[in-house]
Amino acid sequence: MEFTHEHDALYNTTRKFVEDEINPNIPQWEADGIWPAHEILKRMGQLGLLGINKPEADGGLGLDYSYELRFAEALGNCSSGSIPMAVGVVTDMATPALARFGSAELRREYLAPVIAGEQCCSIAVSEAGAGSDVASIKTTARVDGDDYVINGSKMWITNGTQSDWACLLANTSDGKPHQNKSLIIVPLDAKGVQRETKLDKLGMRASDTAMIFLDDVRVPRRNLVGQEGMGFTYQMMQFQEERLFGAASMIEALDHIISETIEYARGRKAFDQSVLDNQYVHFRLAELQTEVECLRAMVYRTTELYVGGKAGMEEVAKLASMCKLKAGRVAREVTDGCLQFWGGQGFMWESEVARSFRDSRLVSIGGGADEIMLGIICKLMGTLPRKKKTNETTGDRSRATEAA
Repeated sequence: MEFTHEHDALYNTTRKFVEDEINPNIPQWEADGIWPAHEILKRMGQLGLLGINKPEADGGLGLDYSYELRFAEALGNCSSGSIPMAVGVVTDMATPALARFGSAELRREYLAPVIAGEQCCSIAVSEAGAGSDVASIKTTARVDGDDYVINGSKMWITNGTQSDWACLLANTSDGKPHQNKSLIIVPLDAKGVQRETKLDKLGMRASDTAMIFLDDVRVPRRNLVGQEGMGFTYQMMQFQEERLFGAASMIEALDHIISETIEYARGRKAFDQSVLDNQYVHFRLAELQTEVECLRAMVYRTTELYVGGKAGMEEVAKLASMCKLKAGRVAREVTDGCLQFWGGQGFMWESEVARSFRDSRLVSIGGGADEIMLGIICKLMGTLPRKKKTNETTGDRSRATEAA
């Protein structure tokens, strides 16, 4: 994939912002369990970083997704995984469907302020009993005059204690689970919203994560994104950009951990020699760097196909799922392998390699667990077992004619 001067300028602007405005504050934000979302997003909005691939009519730059890829890569230079994740929720998880399918009025009211850095937002899909199984959500939105009345709860909501609004998935009818859901923009200061419960997480500790309870929350029906009943489809489309962004943001983060480990192992002495001088150590680091390069190549190829329209949406979905799967597994392998070479220092809570070890574990869970990615890949490869169905008249079982 070839990058232009404009790609590099965007990358350099983002990386400088990370180094000057974010990394010096990470220790304090980690201790506080929260980042100053509105303050940081305001500065990013002023730099034009929050609407890179969003329409110019809404204040965005109107660029293709390859520019968003460079932005995500640059964010990987954060010394905490919390901030790329929290920013990615704003740019690539809560807003793609709104930008693509929202009415002009809805985009003006909710998307434009986010792009300007004046508002923070969340994606509210997961529930305590429905994480990767999106079709099983229980939250409902029933029509009452010109409003939706929403009841239910949402779990693991990034930016949840600070966001101005959430793009929320709810059941808007009693139909089939893939056809009865809608995405609705819900202001989080609305009456009936309770989101004070901040969750205590293993990693990503500089980012606030909330439980959200909705009790007869009234939202205007005009806050519907696109068509009613299309929410599941829209959310699946949003997932593709989320998964690409997440994989891209891991690349330079893993590069950094490997580089730091090389320097630490070179300076650490054991048995009268540098730890790095052991063949196993420098061979293992070479293997880990190779894995990161494989991830980079896969992300670049997927983005190139996505941007260039050289593959159908199913092929892009398959490759984006592969990127997500590979990113999670490589992150676990790299951070665990590197931590080992830091010895006791790597086991200290405040060490950067320990933070990376904790933060990166989420990559194999959030946005669809590894097992979900494998299911998607198998389905799009056509390798899933065919479902059996029962003949309603005779009770005989026969193979379904279509793959699951």
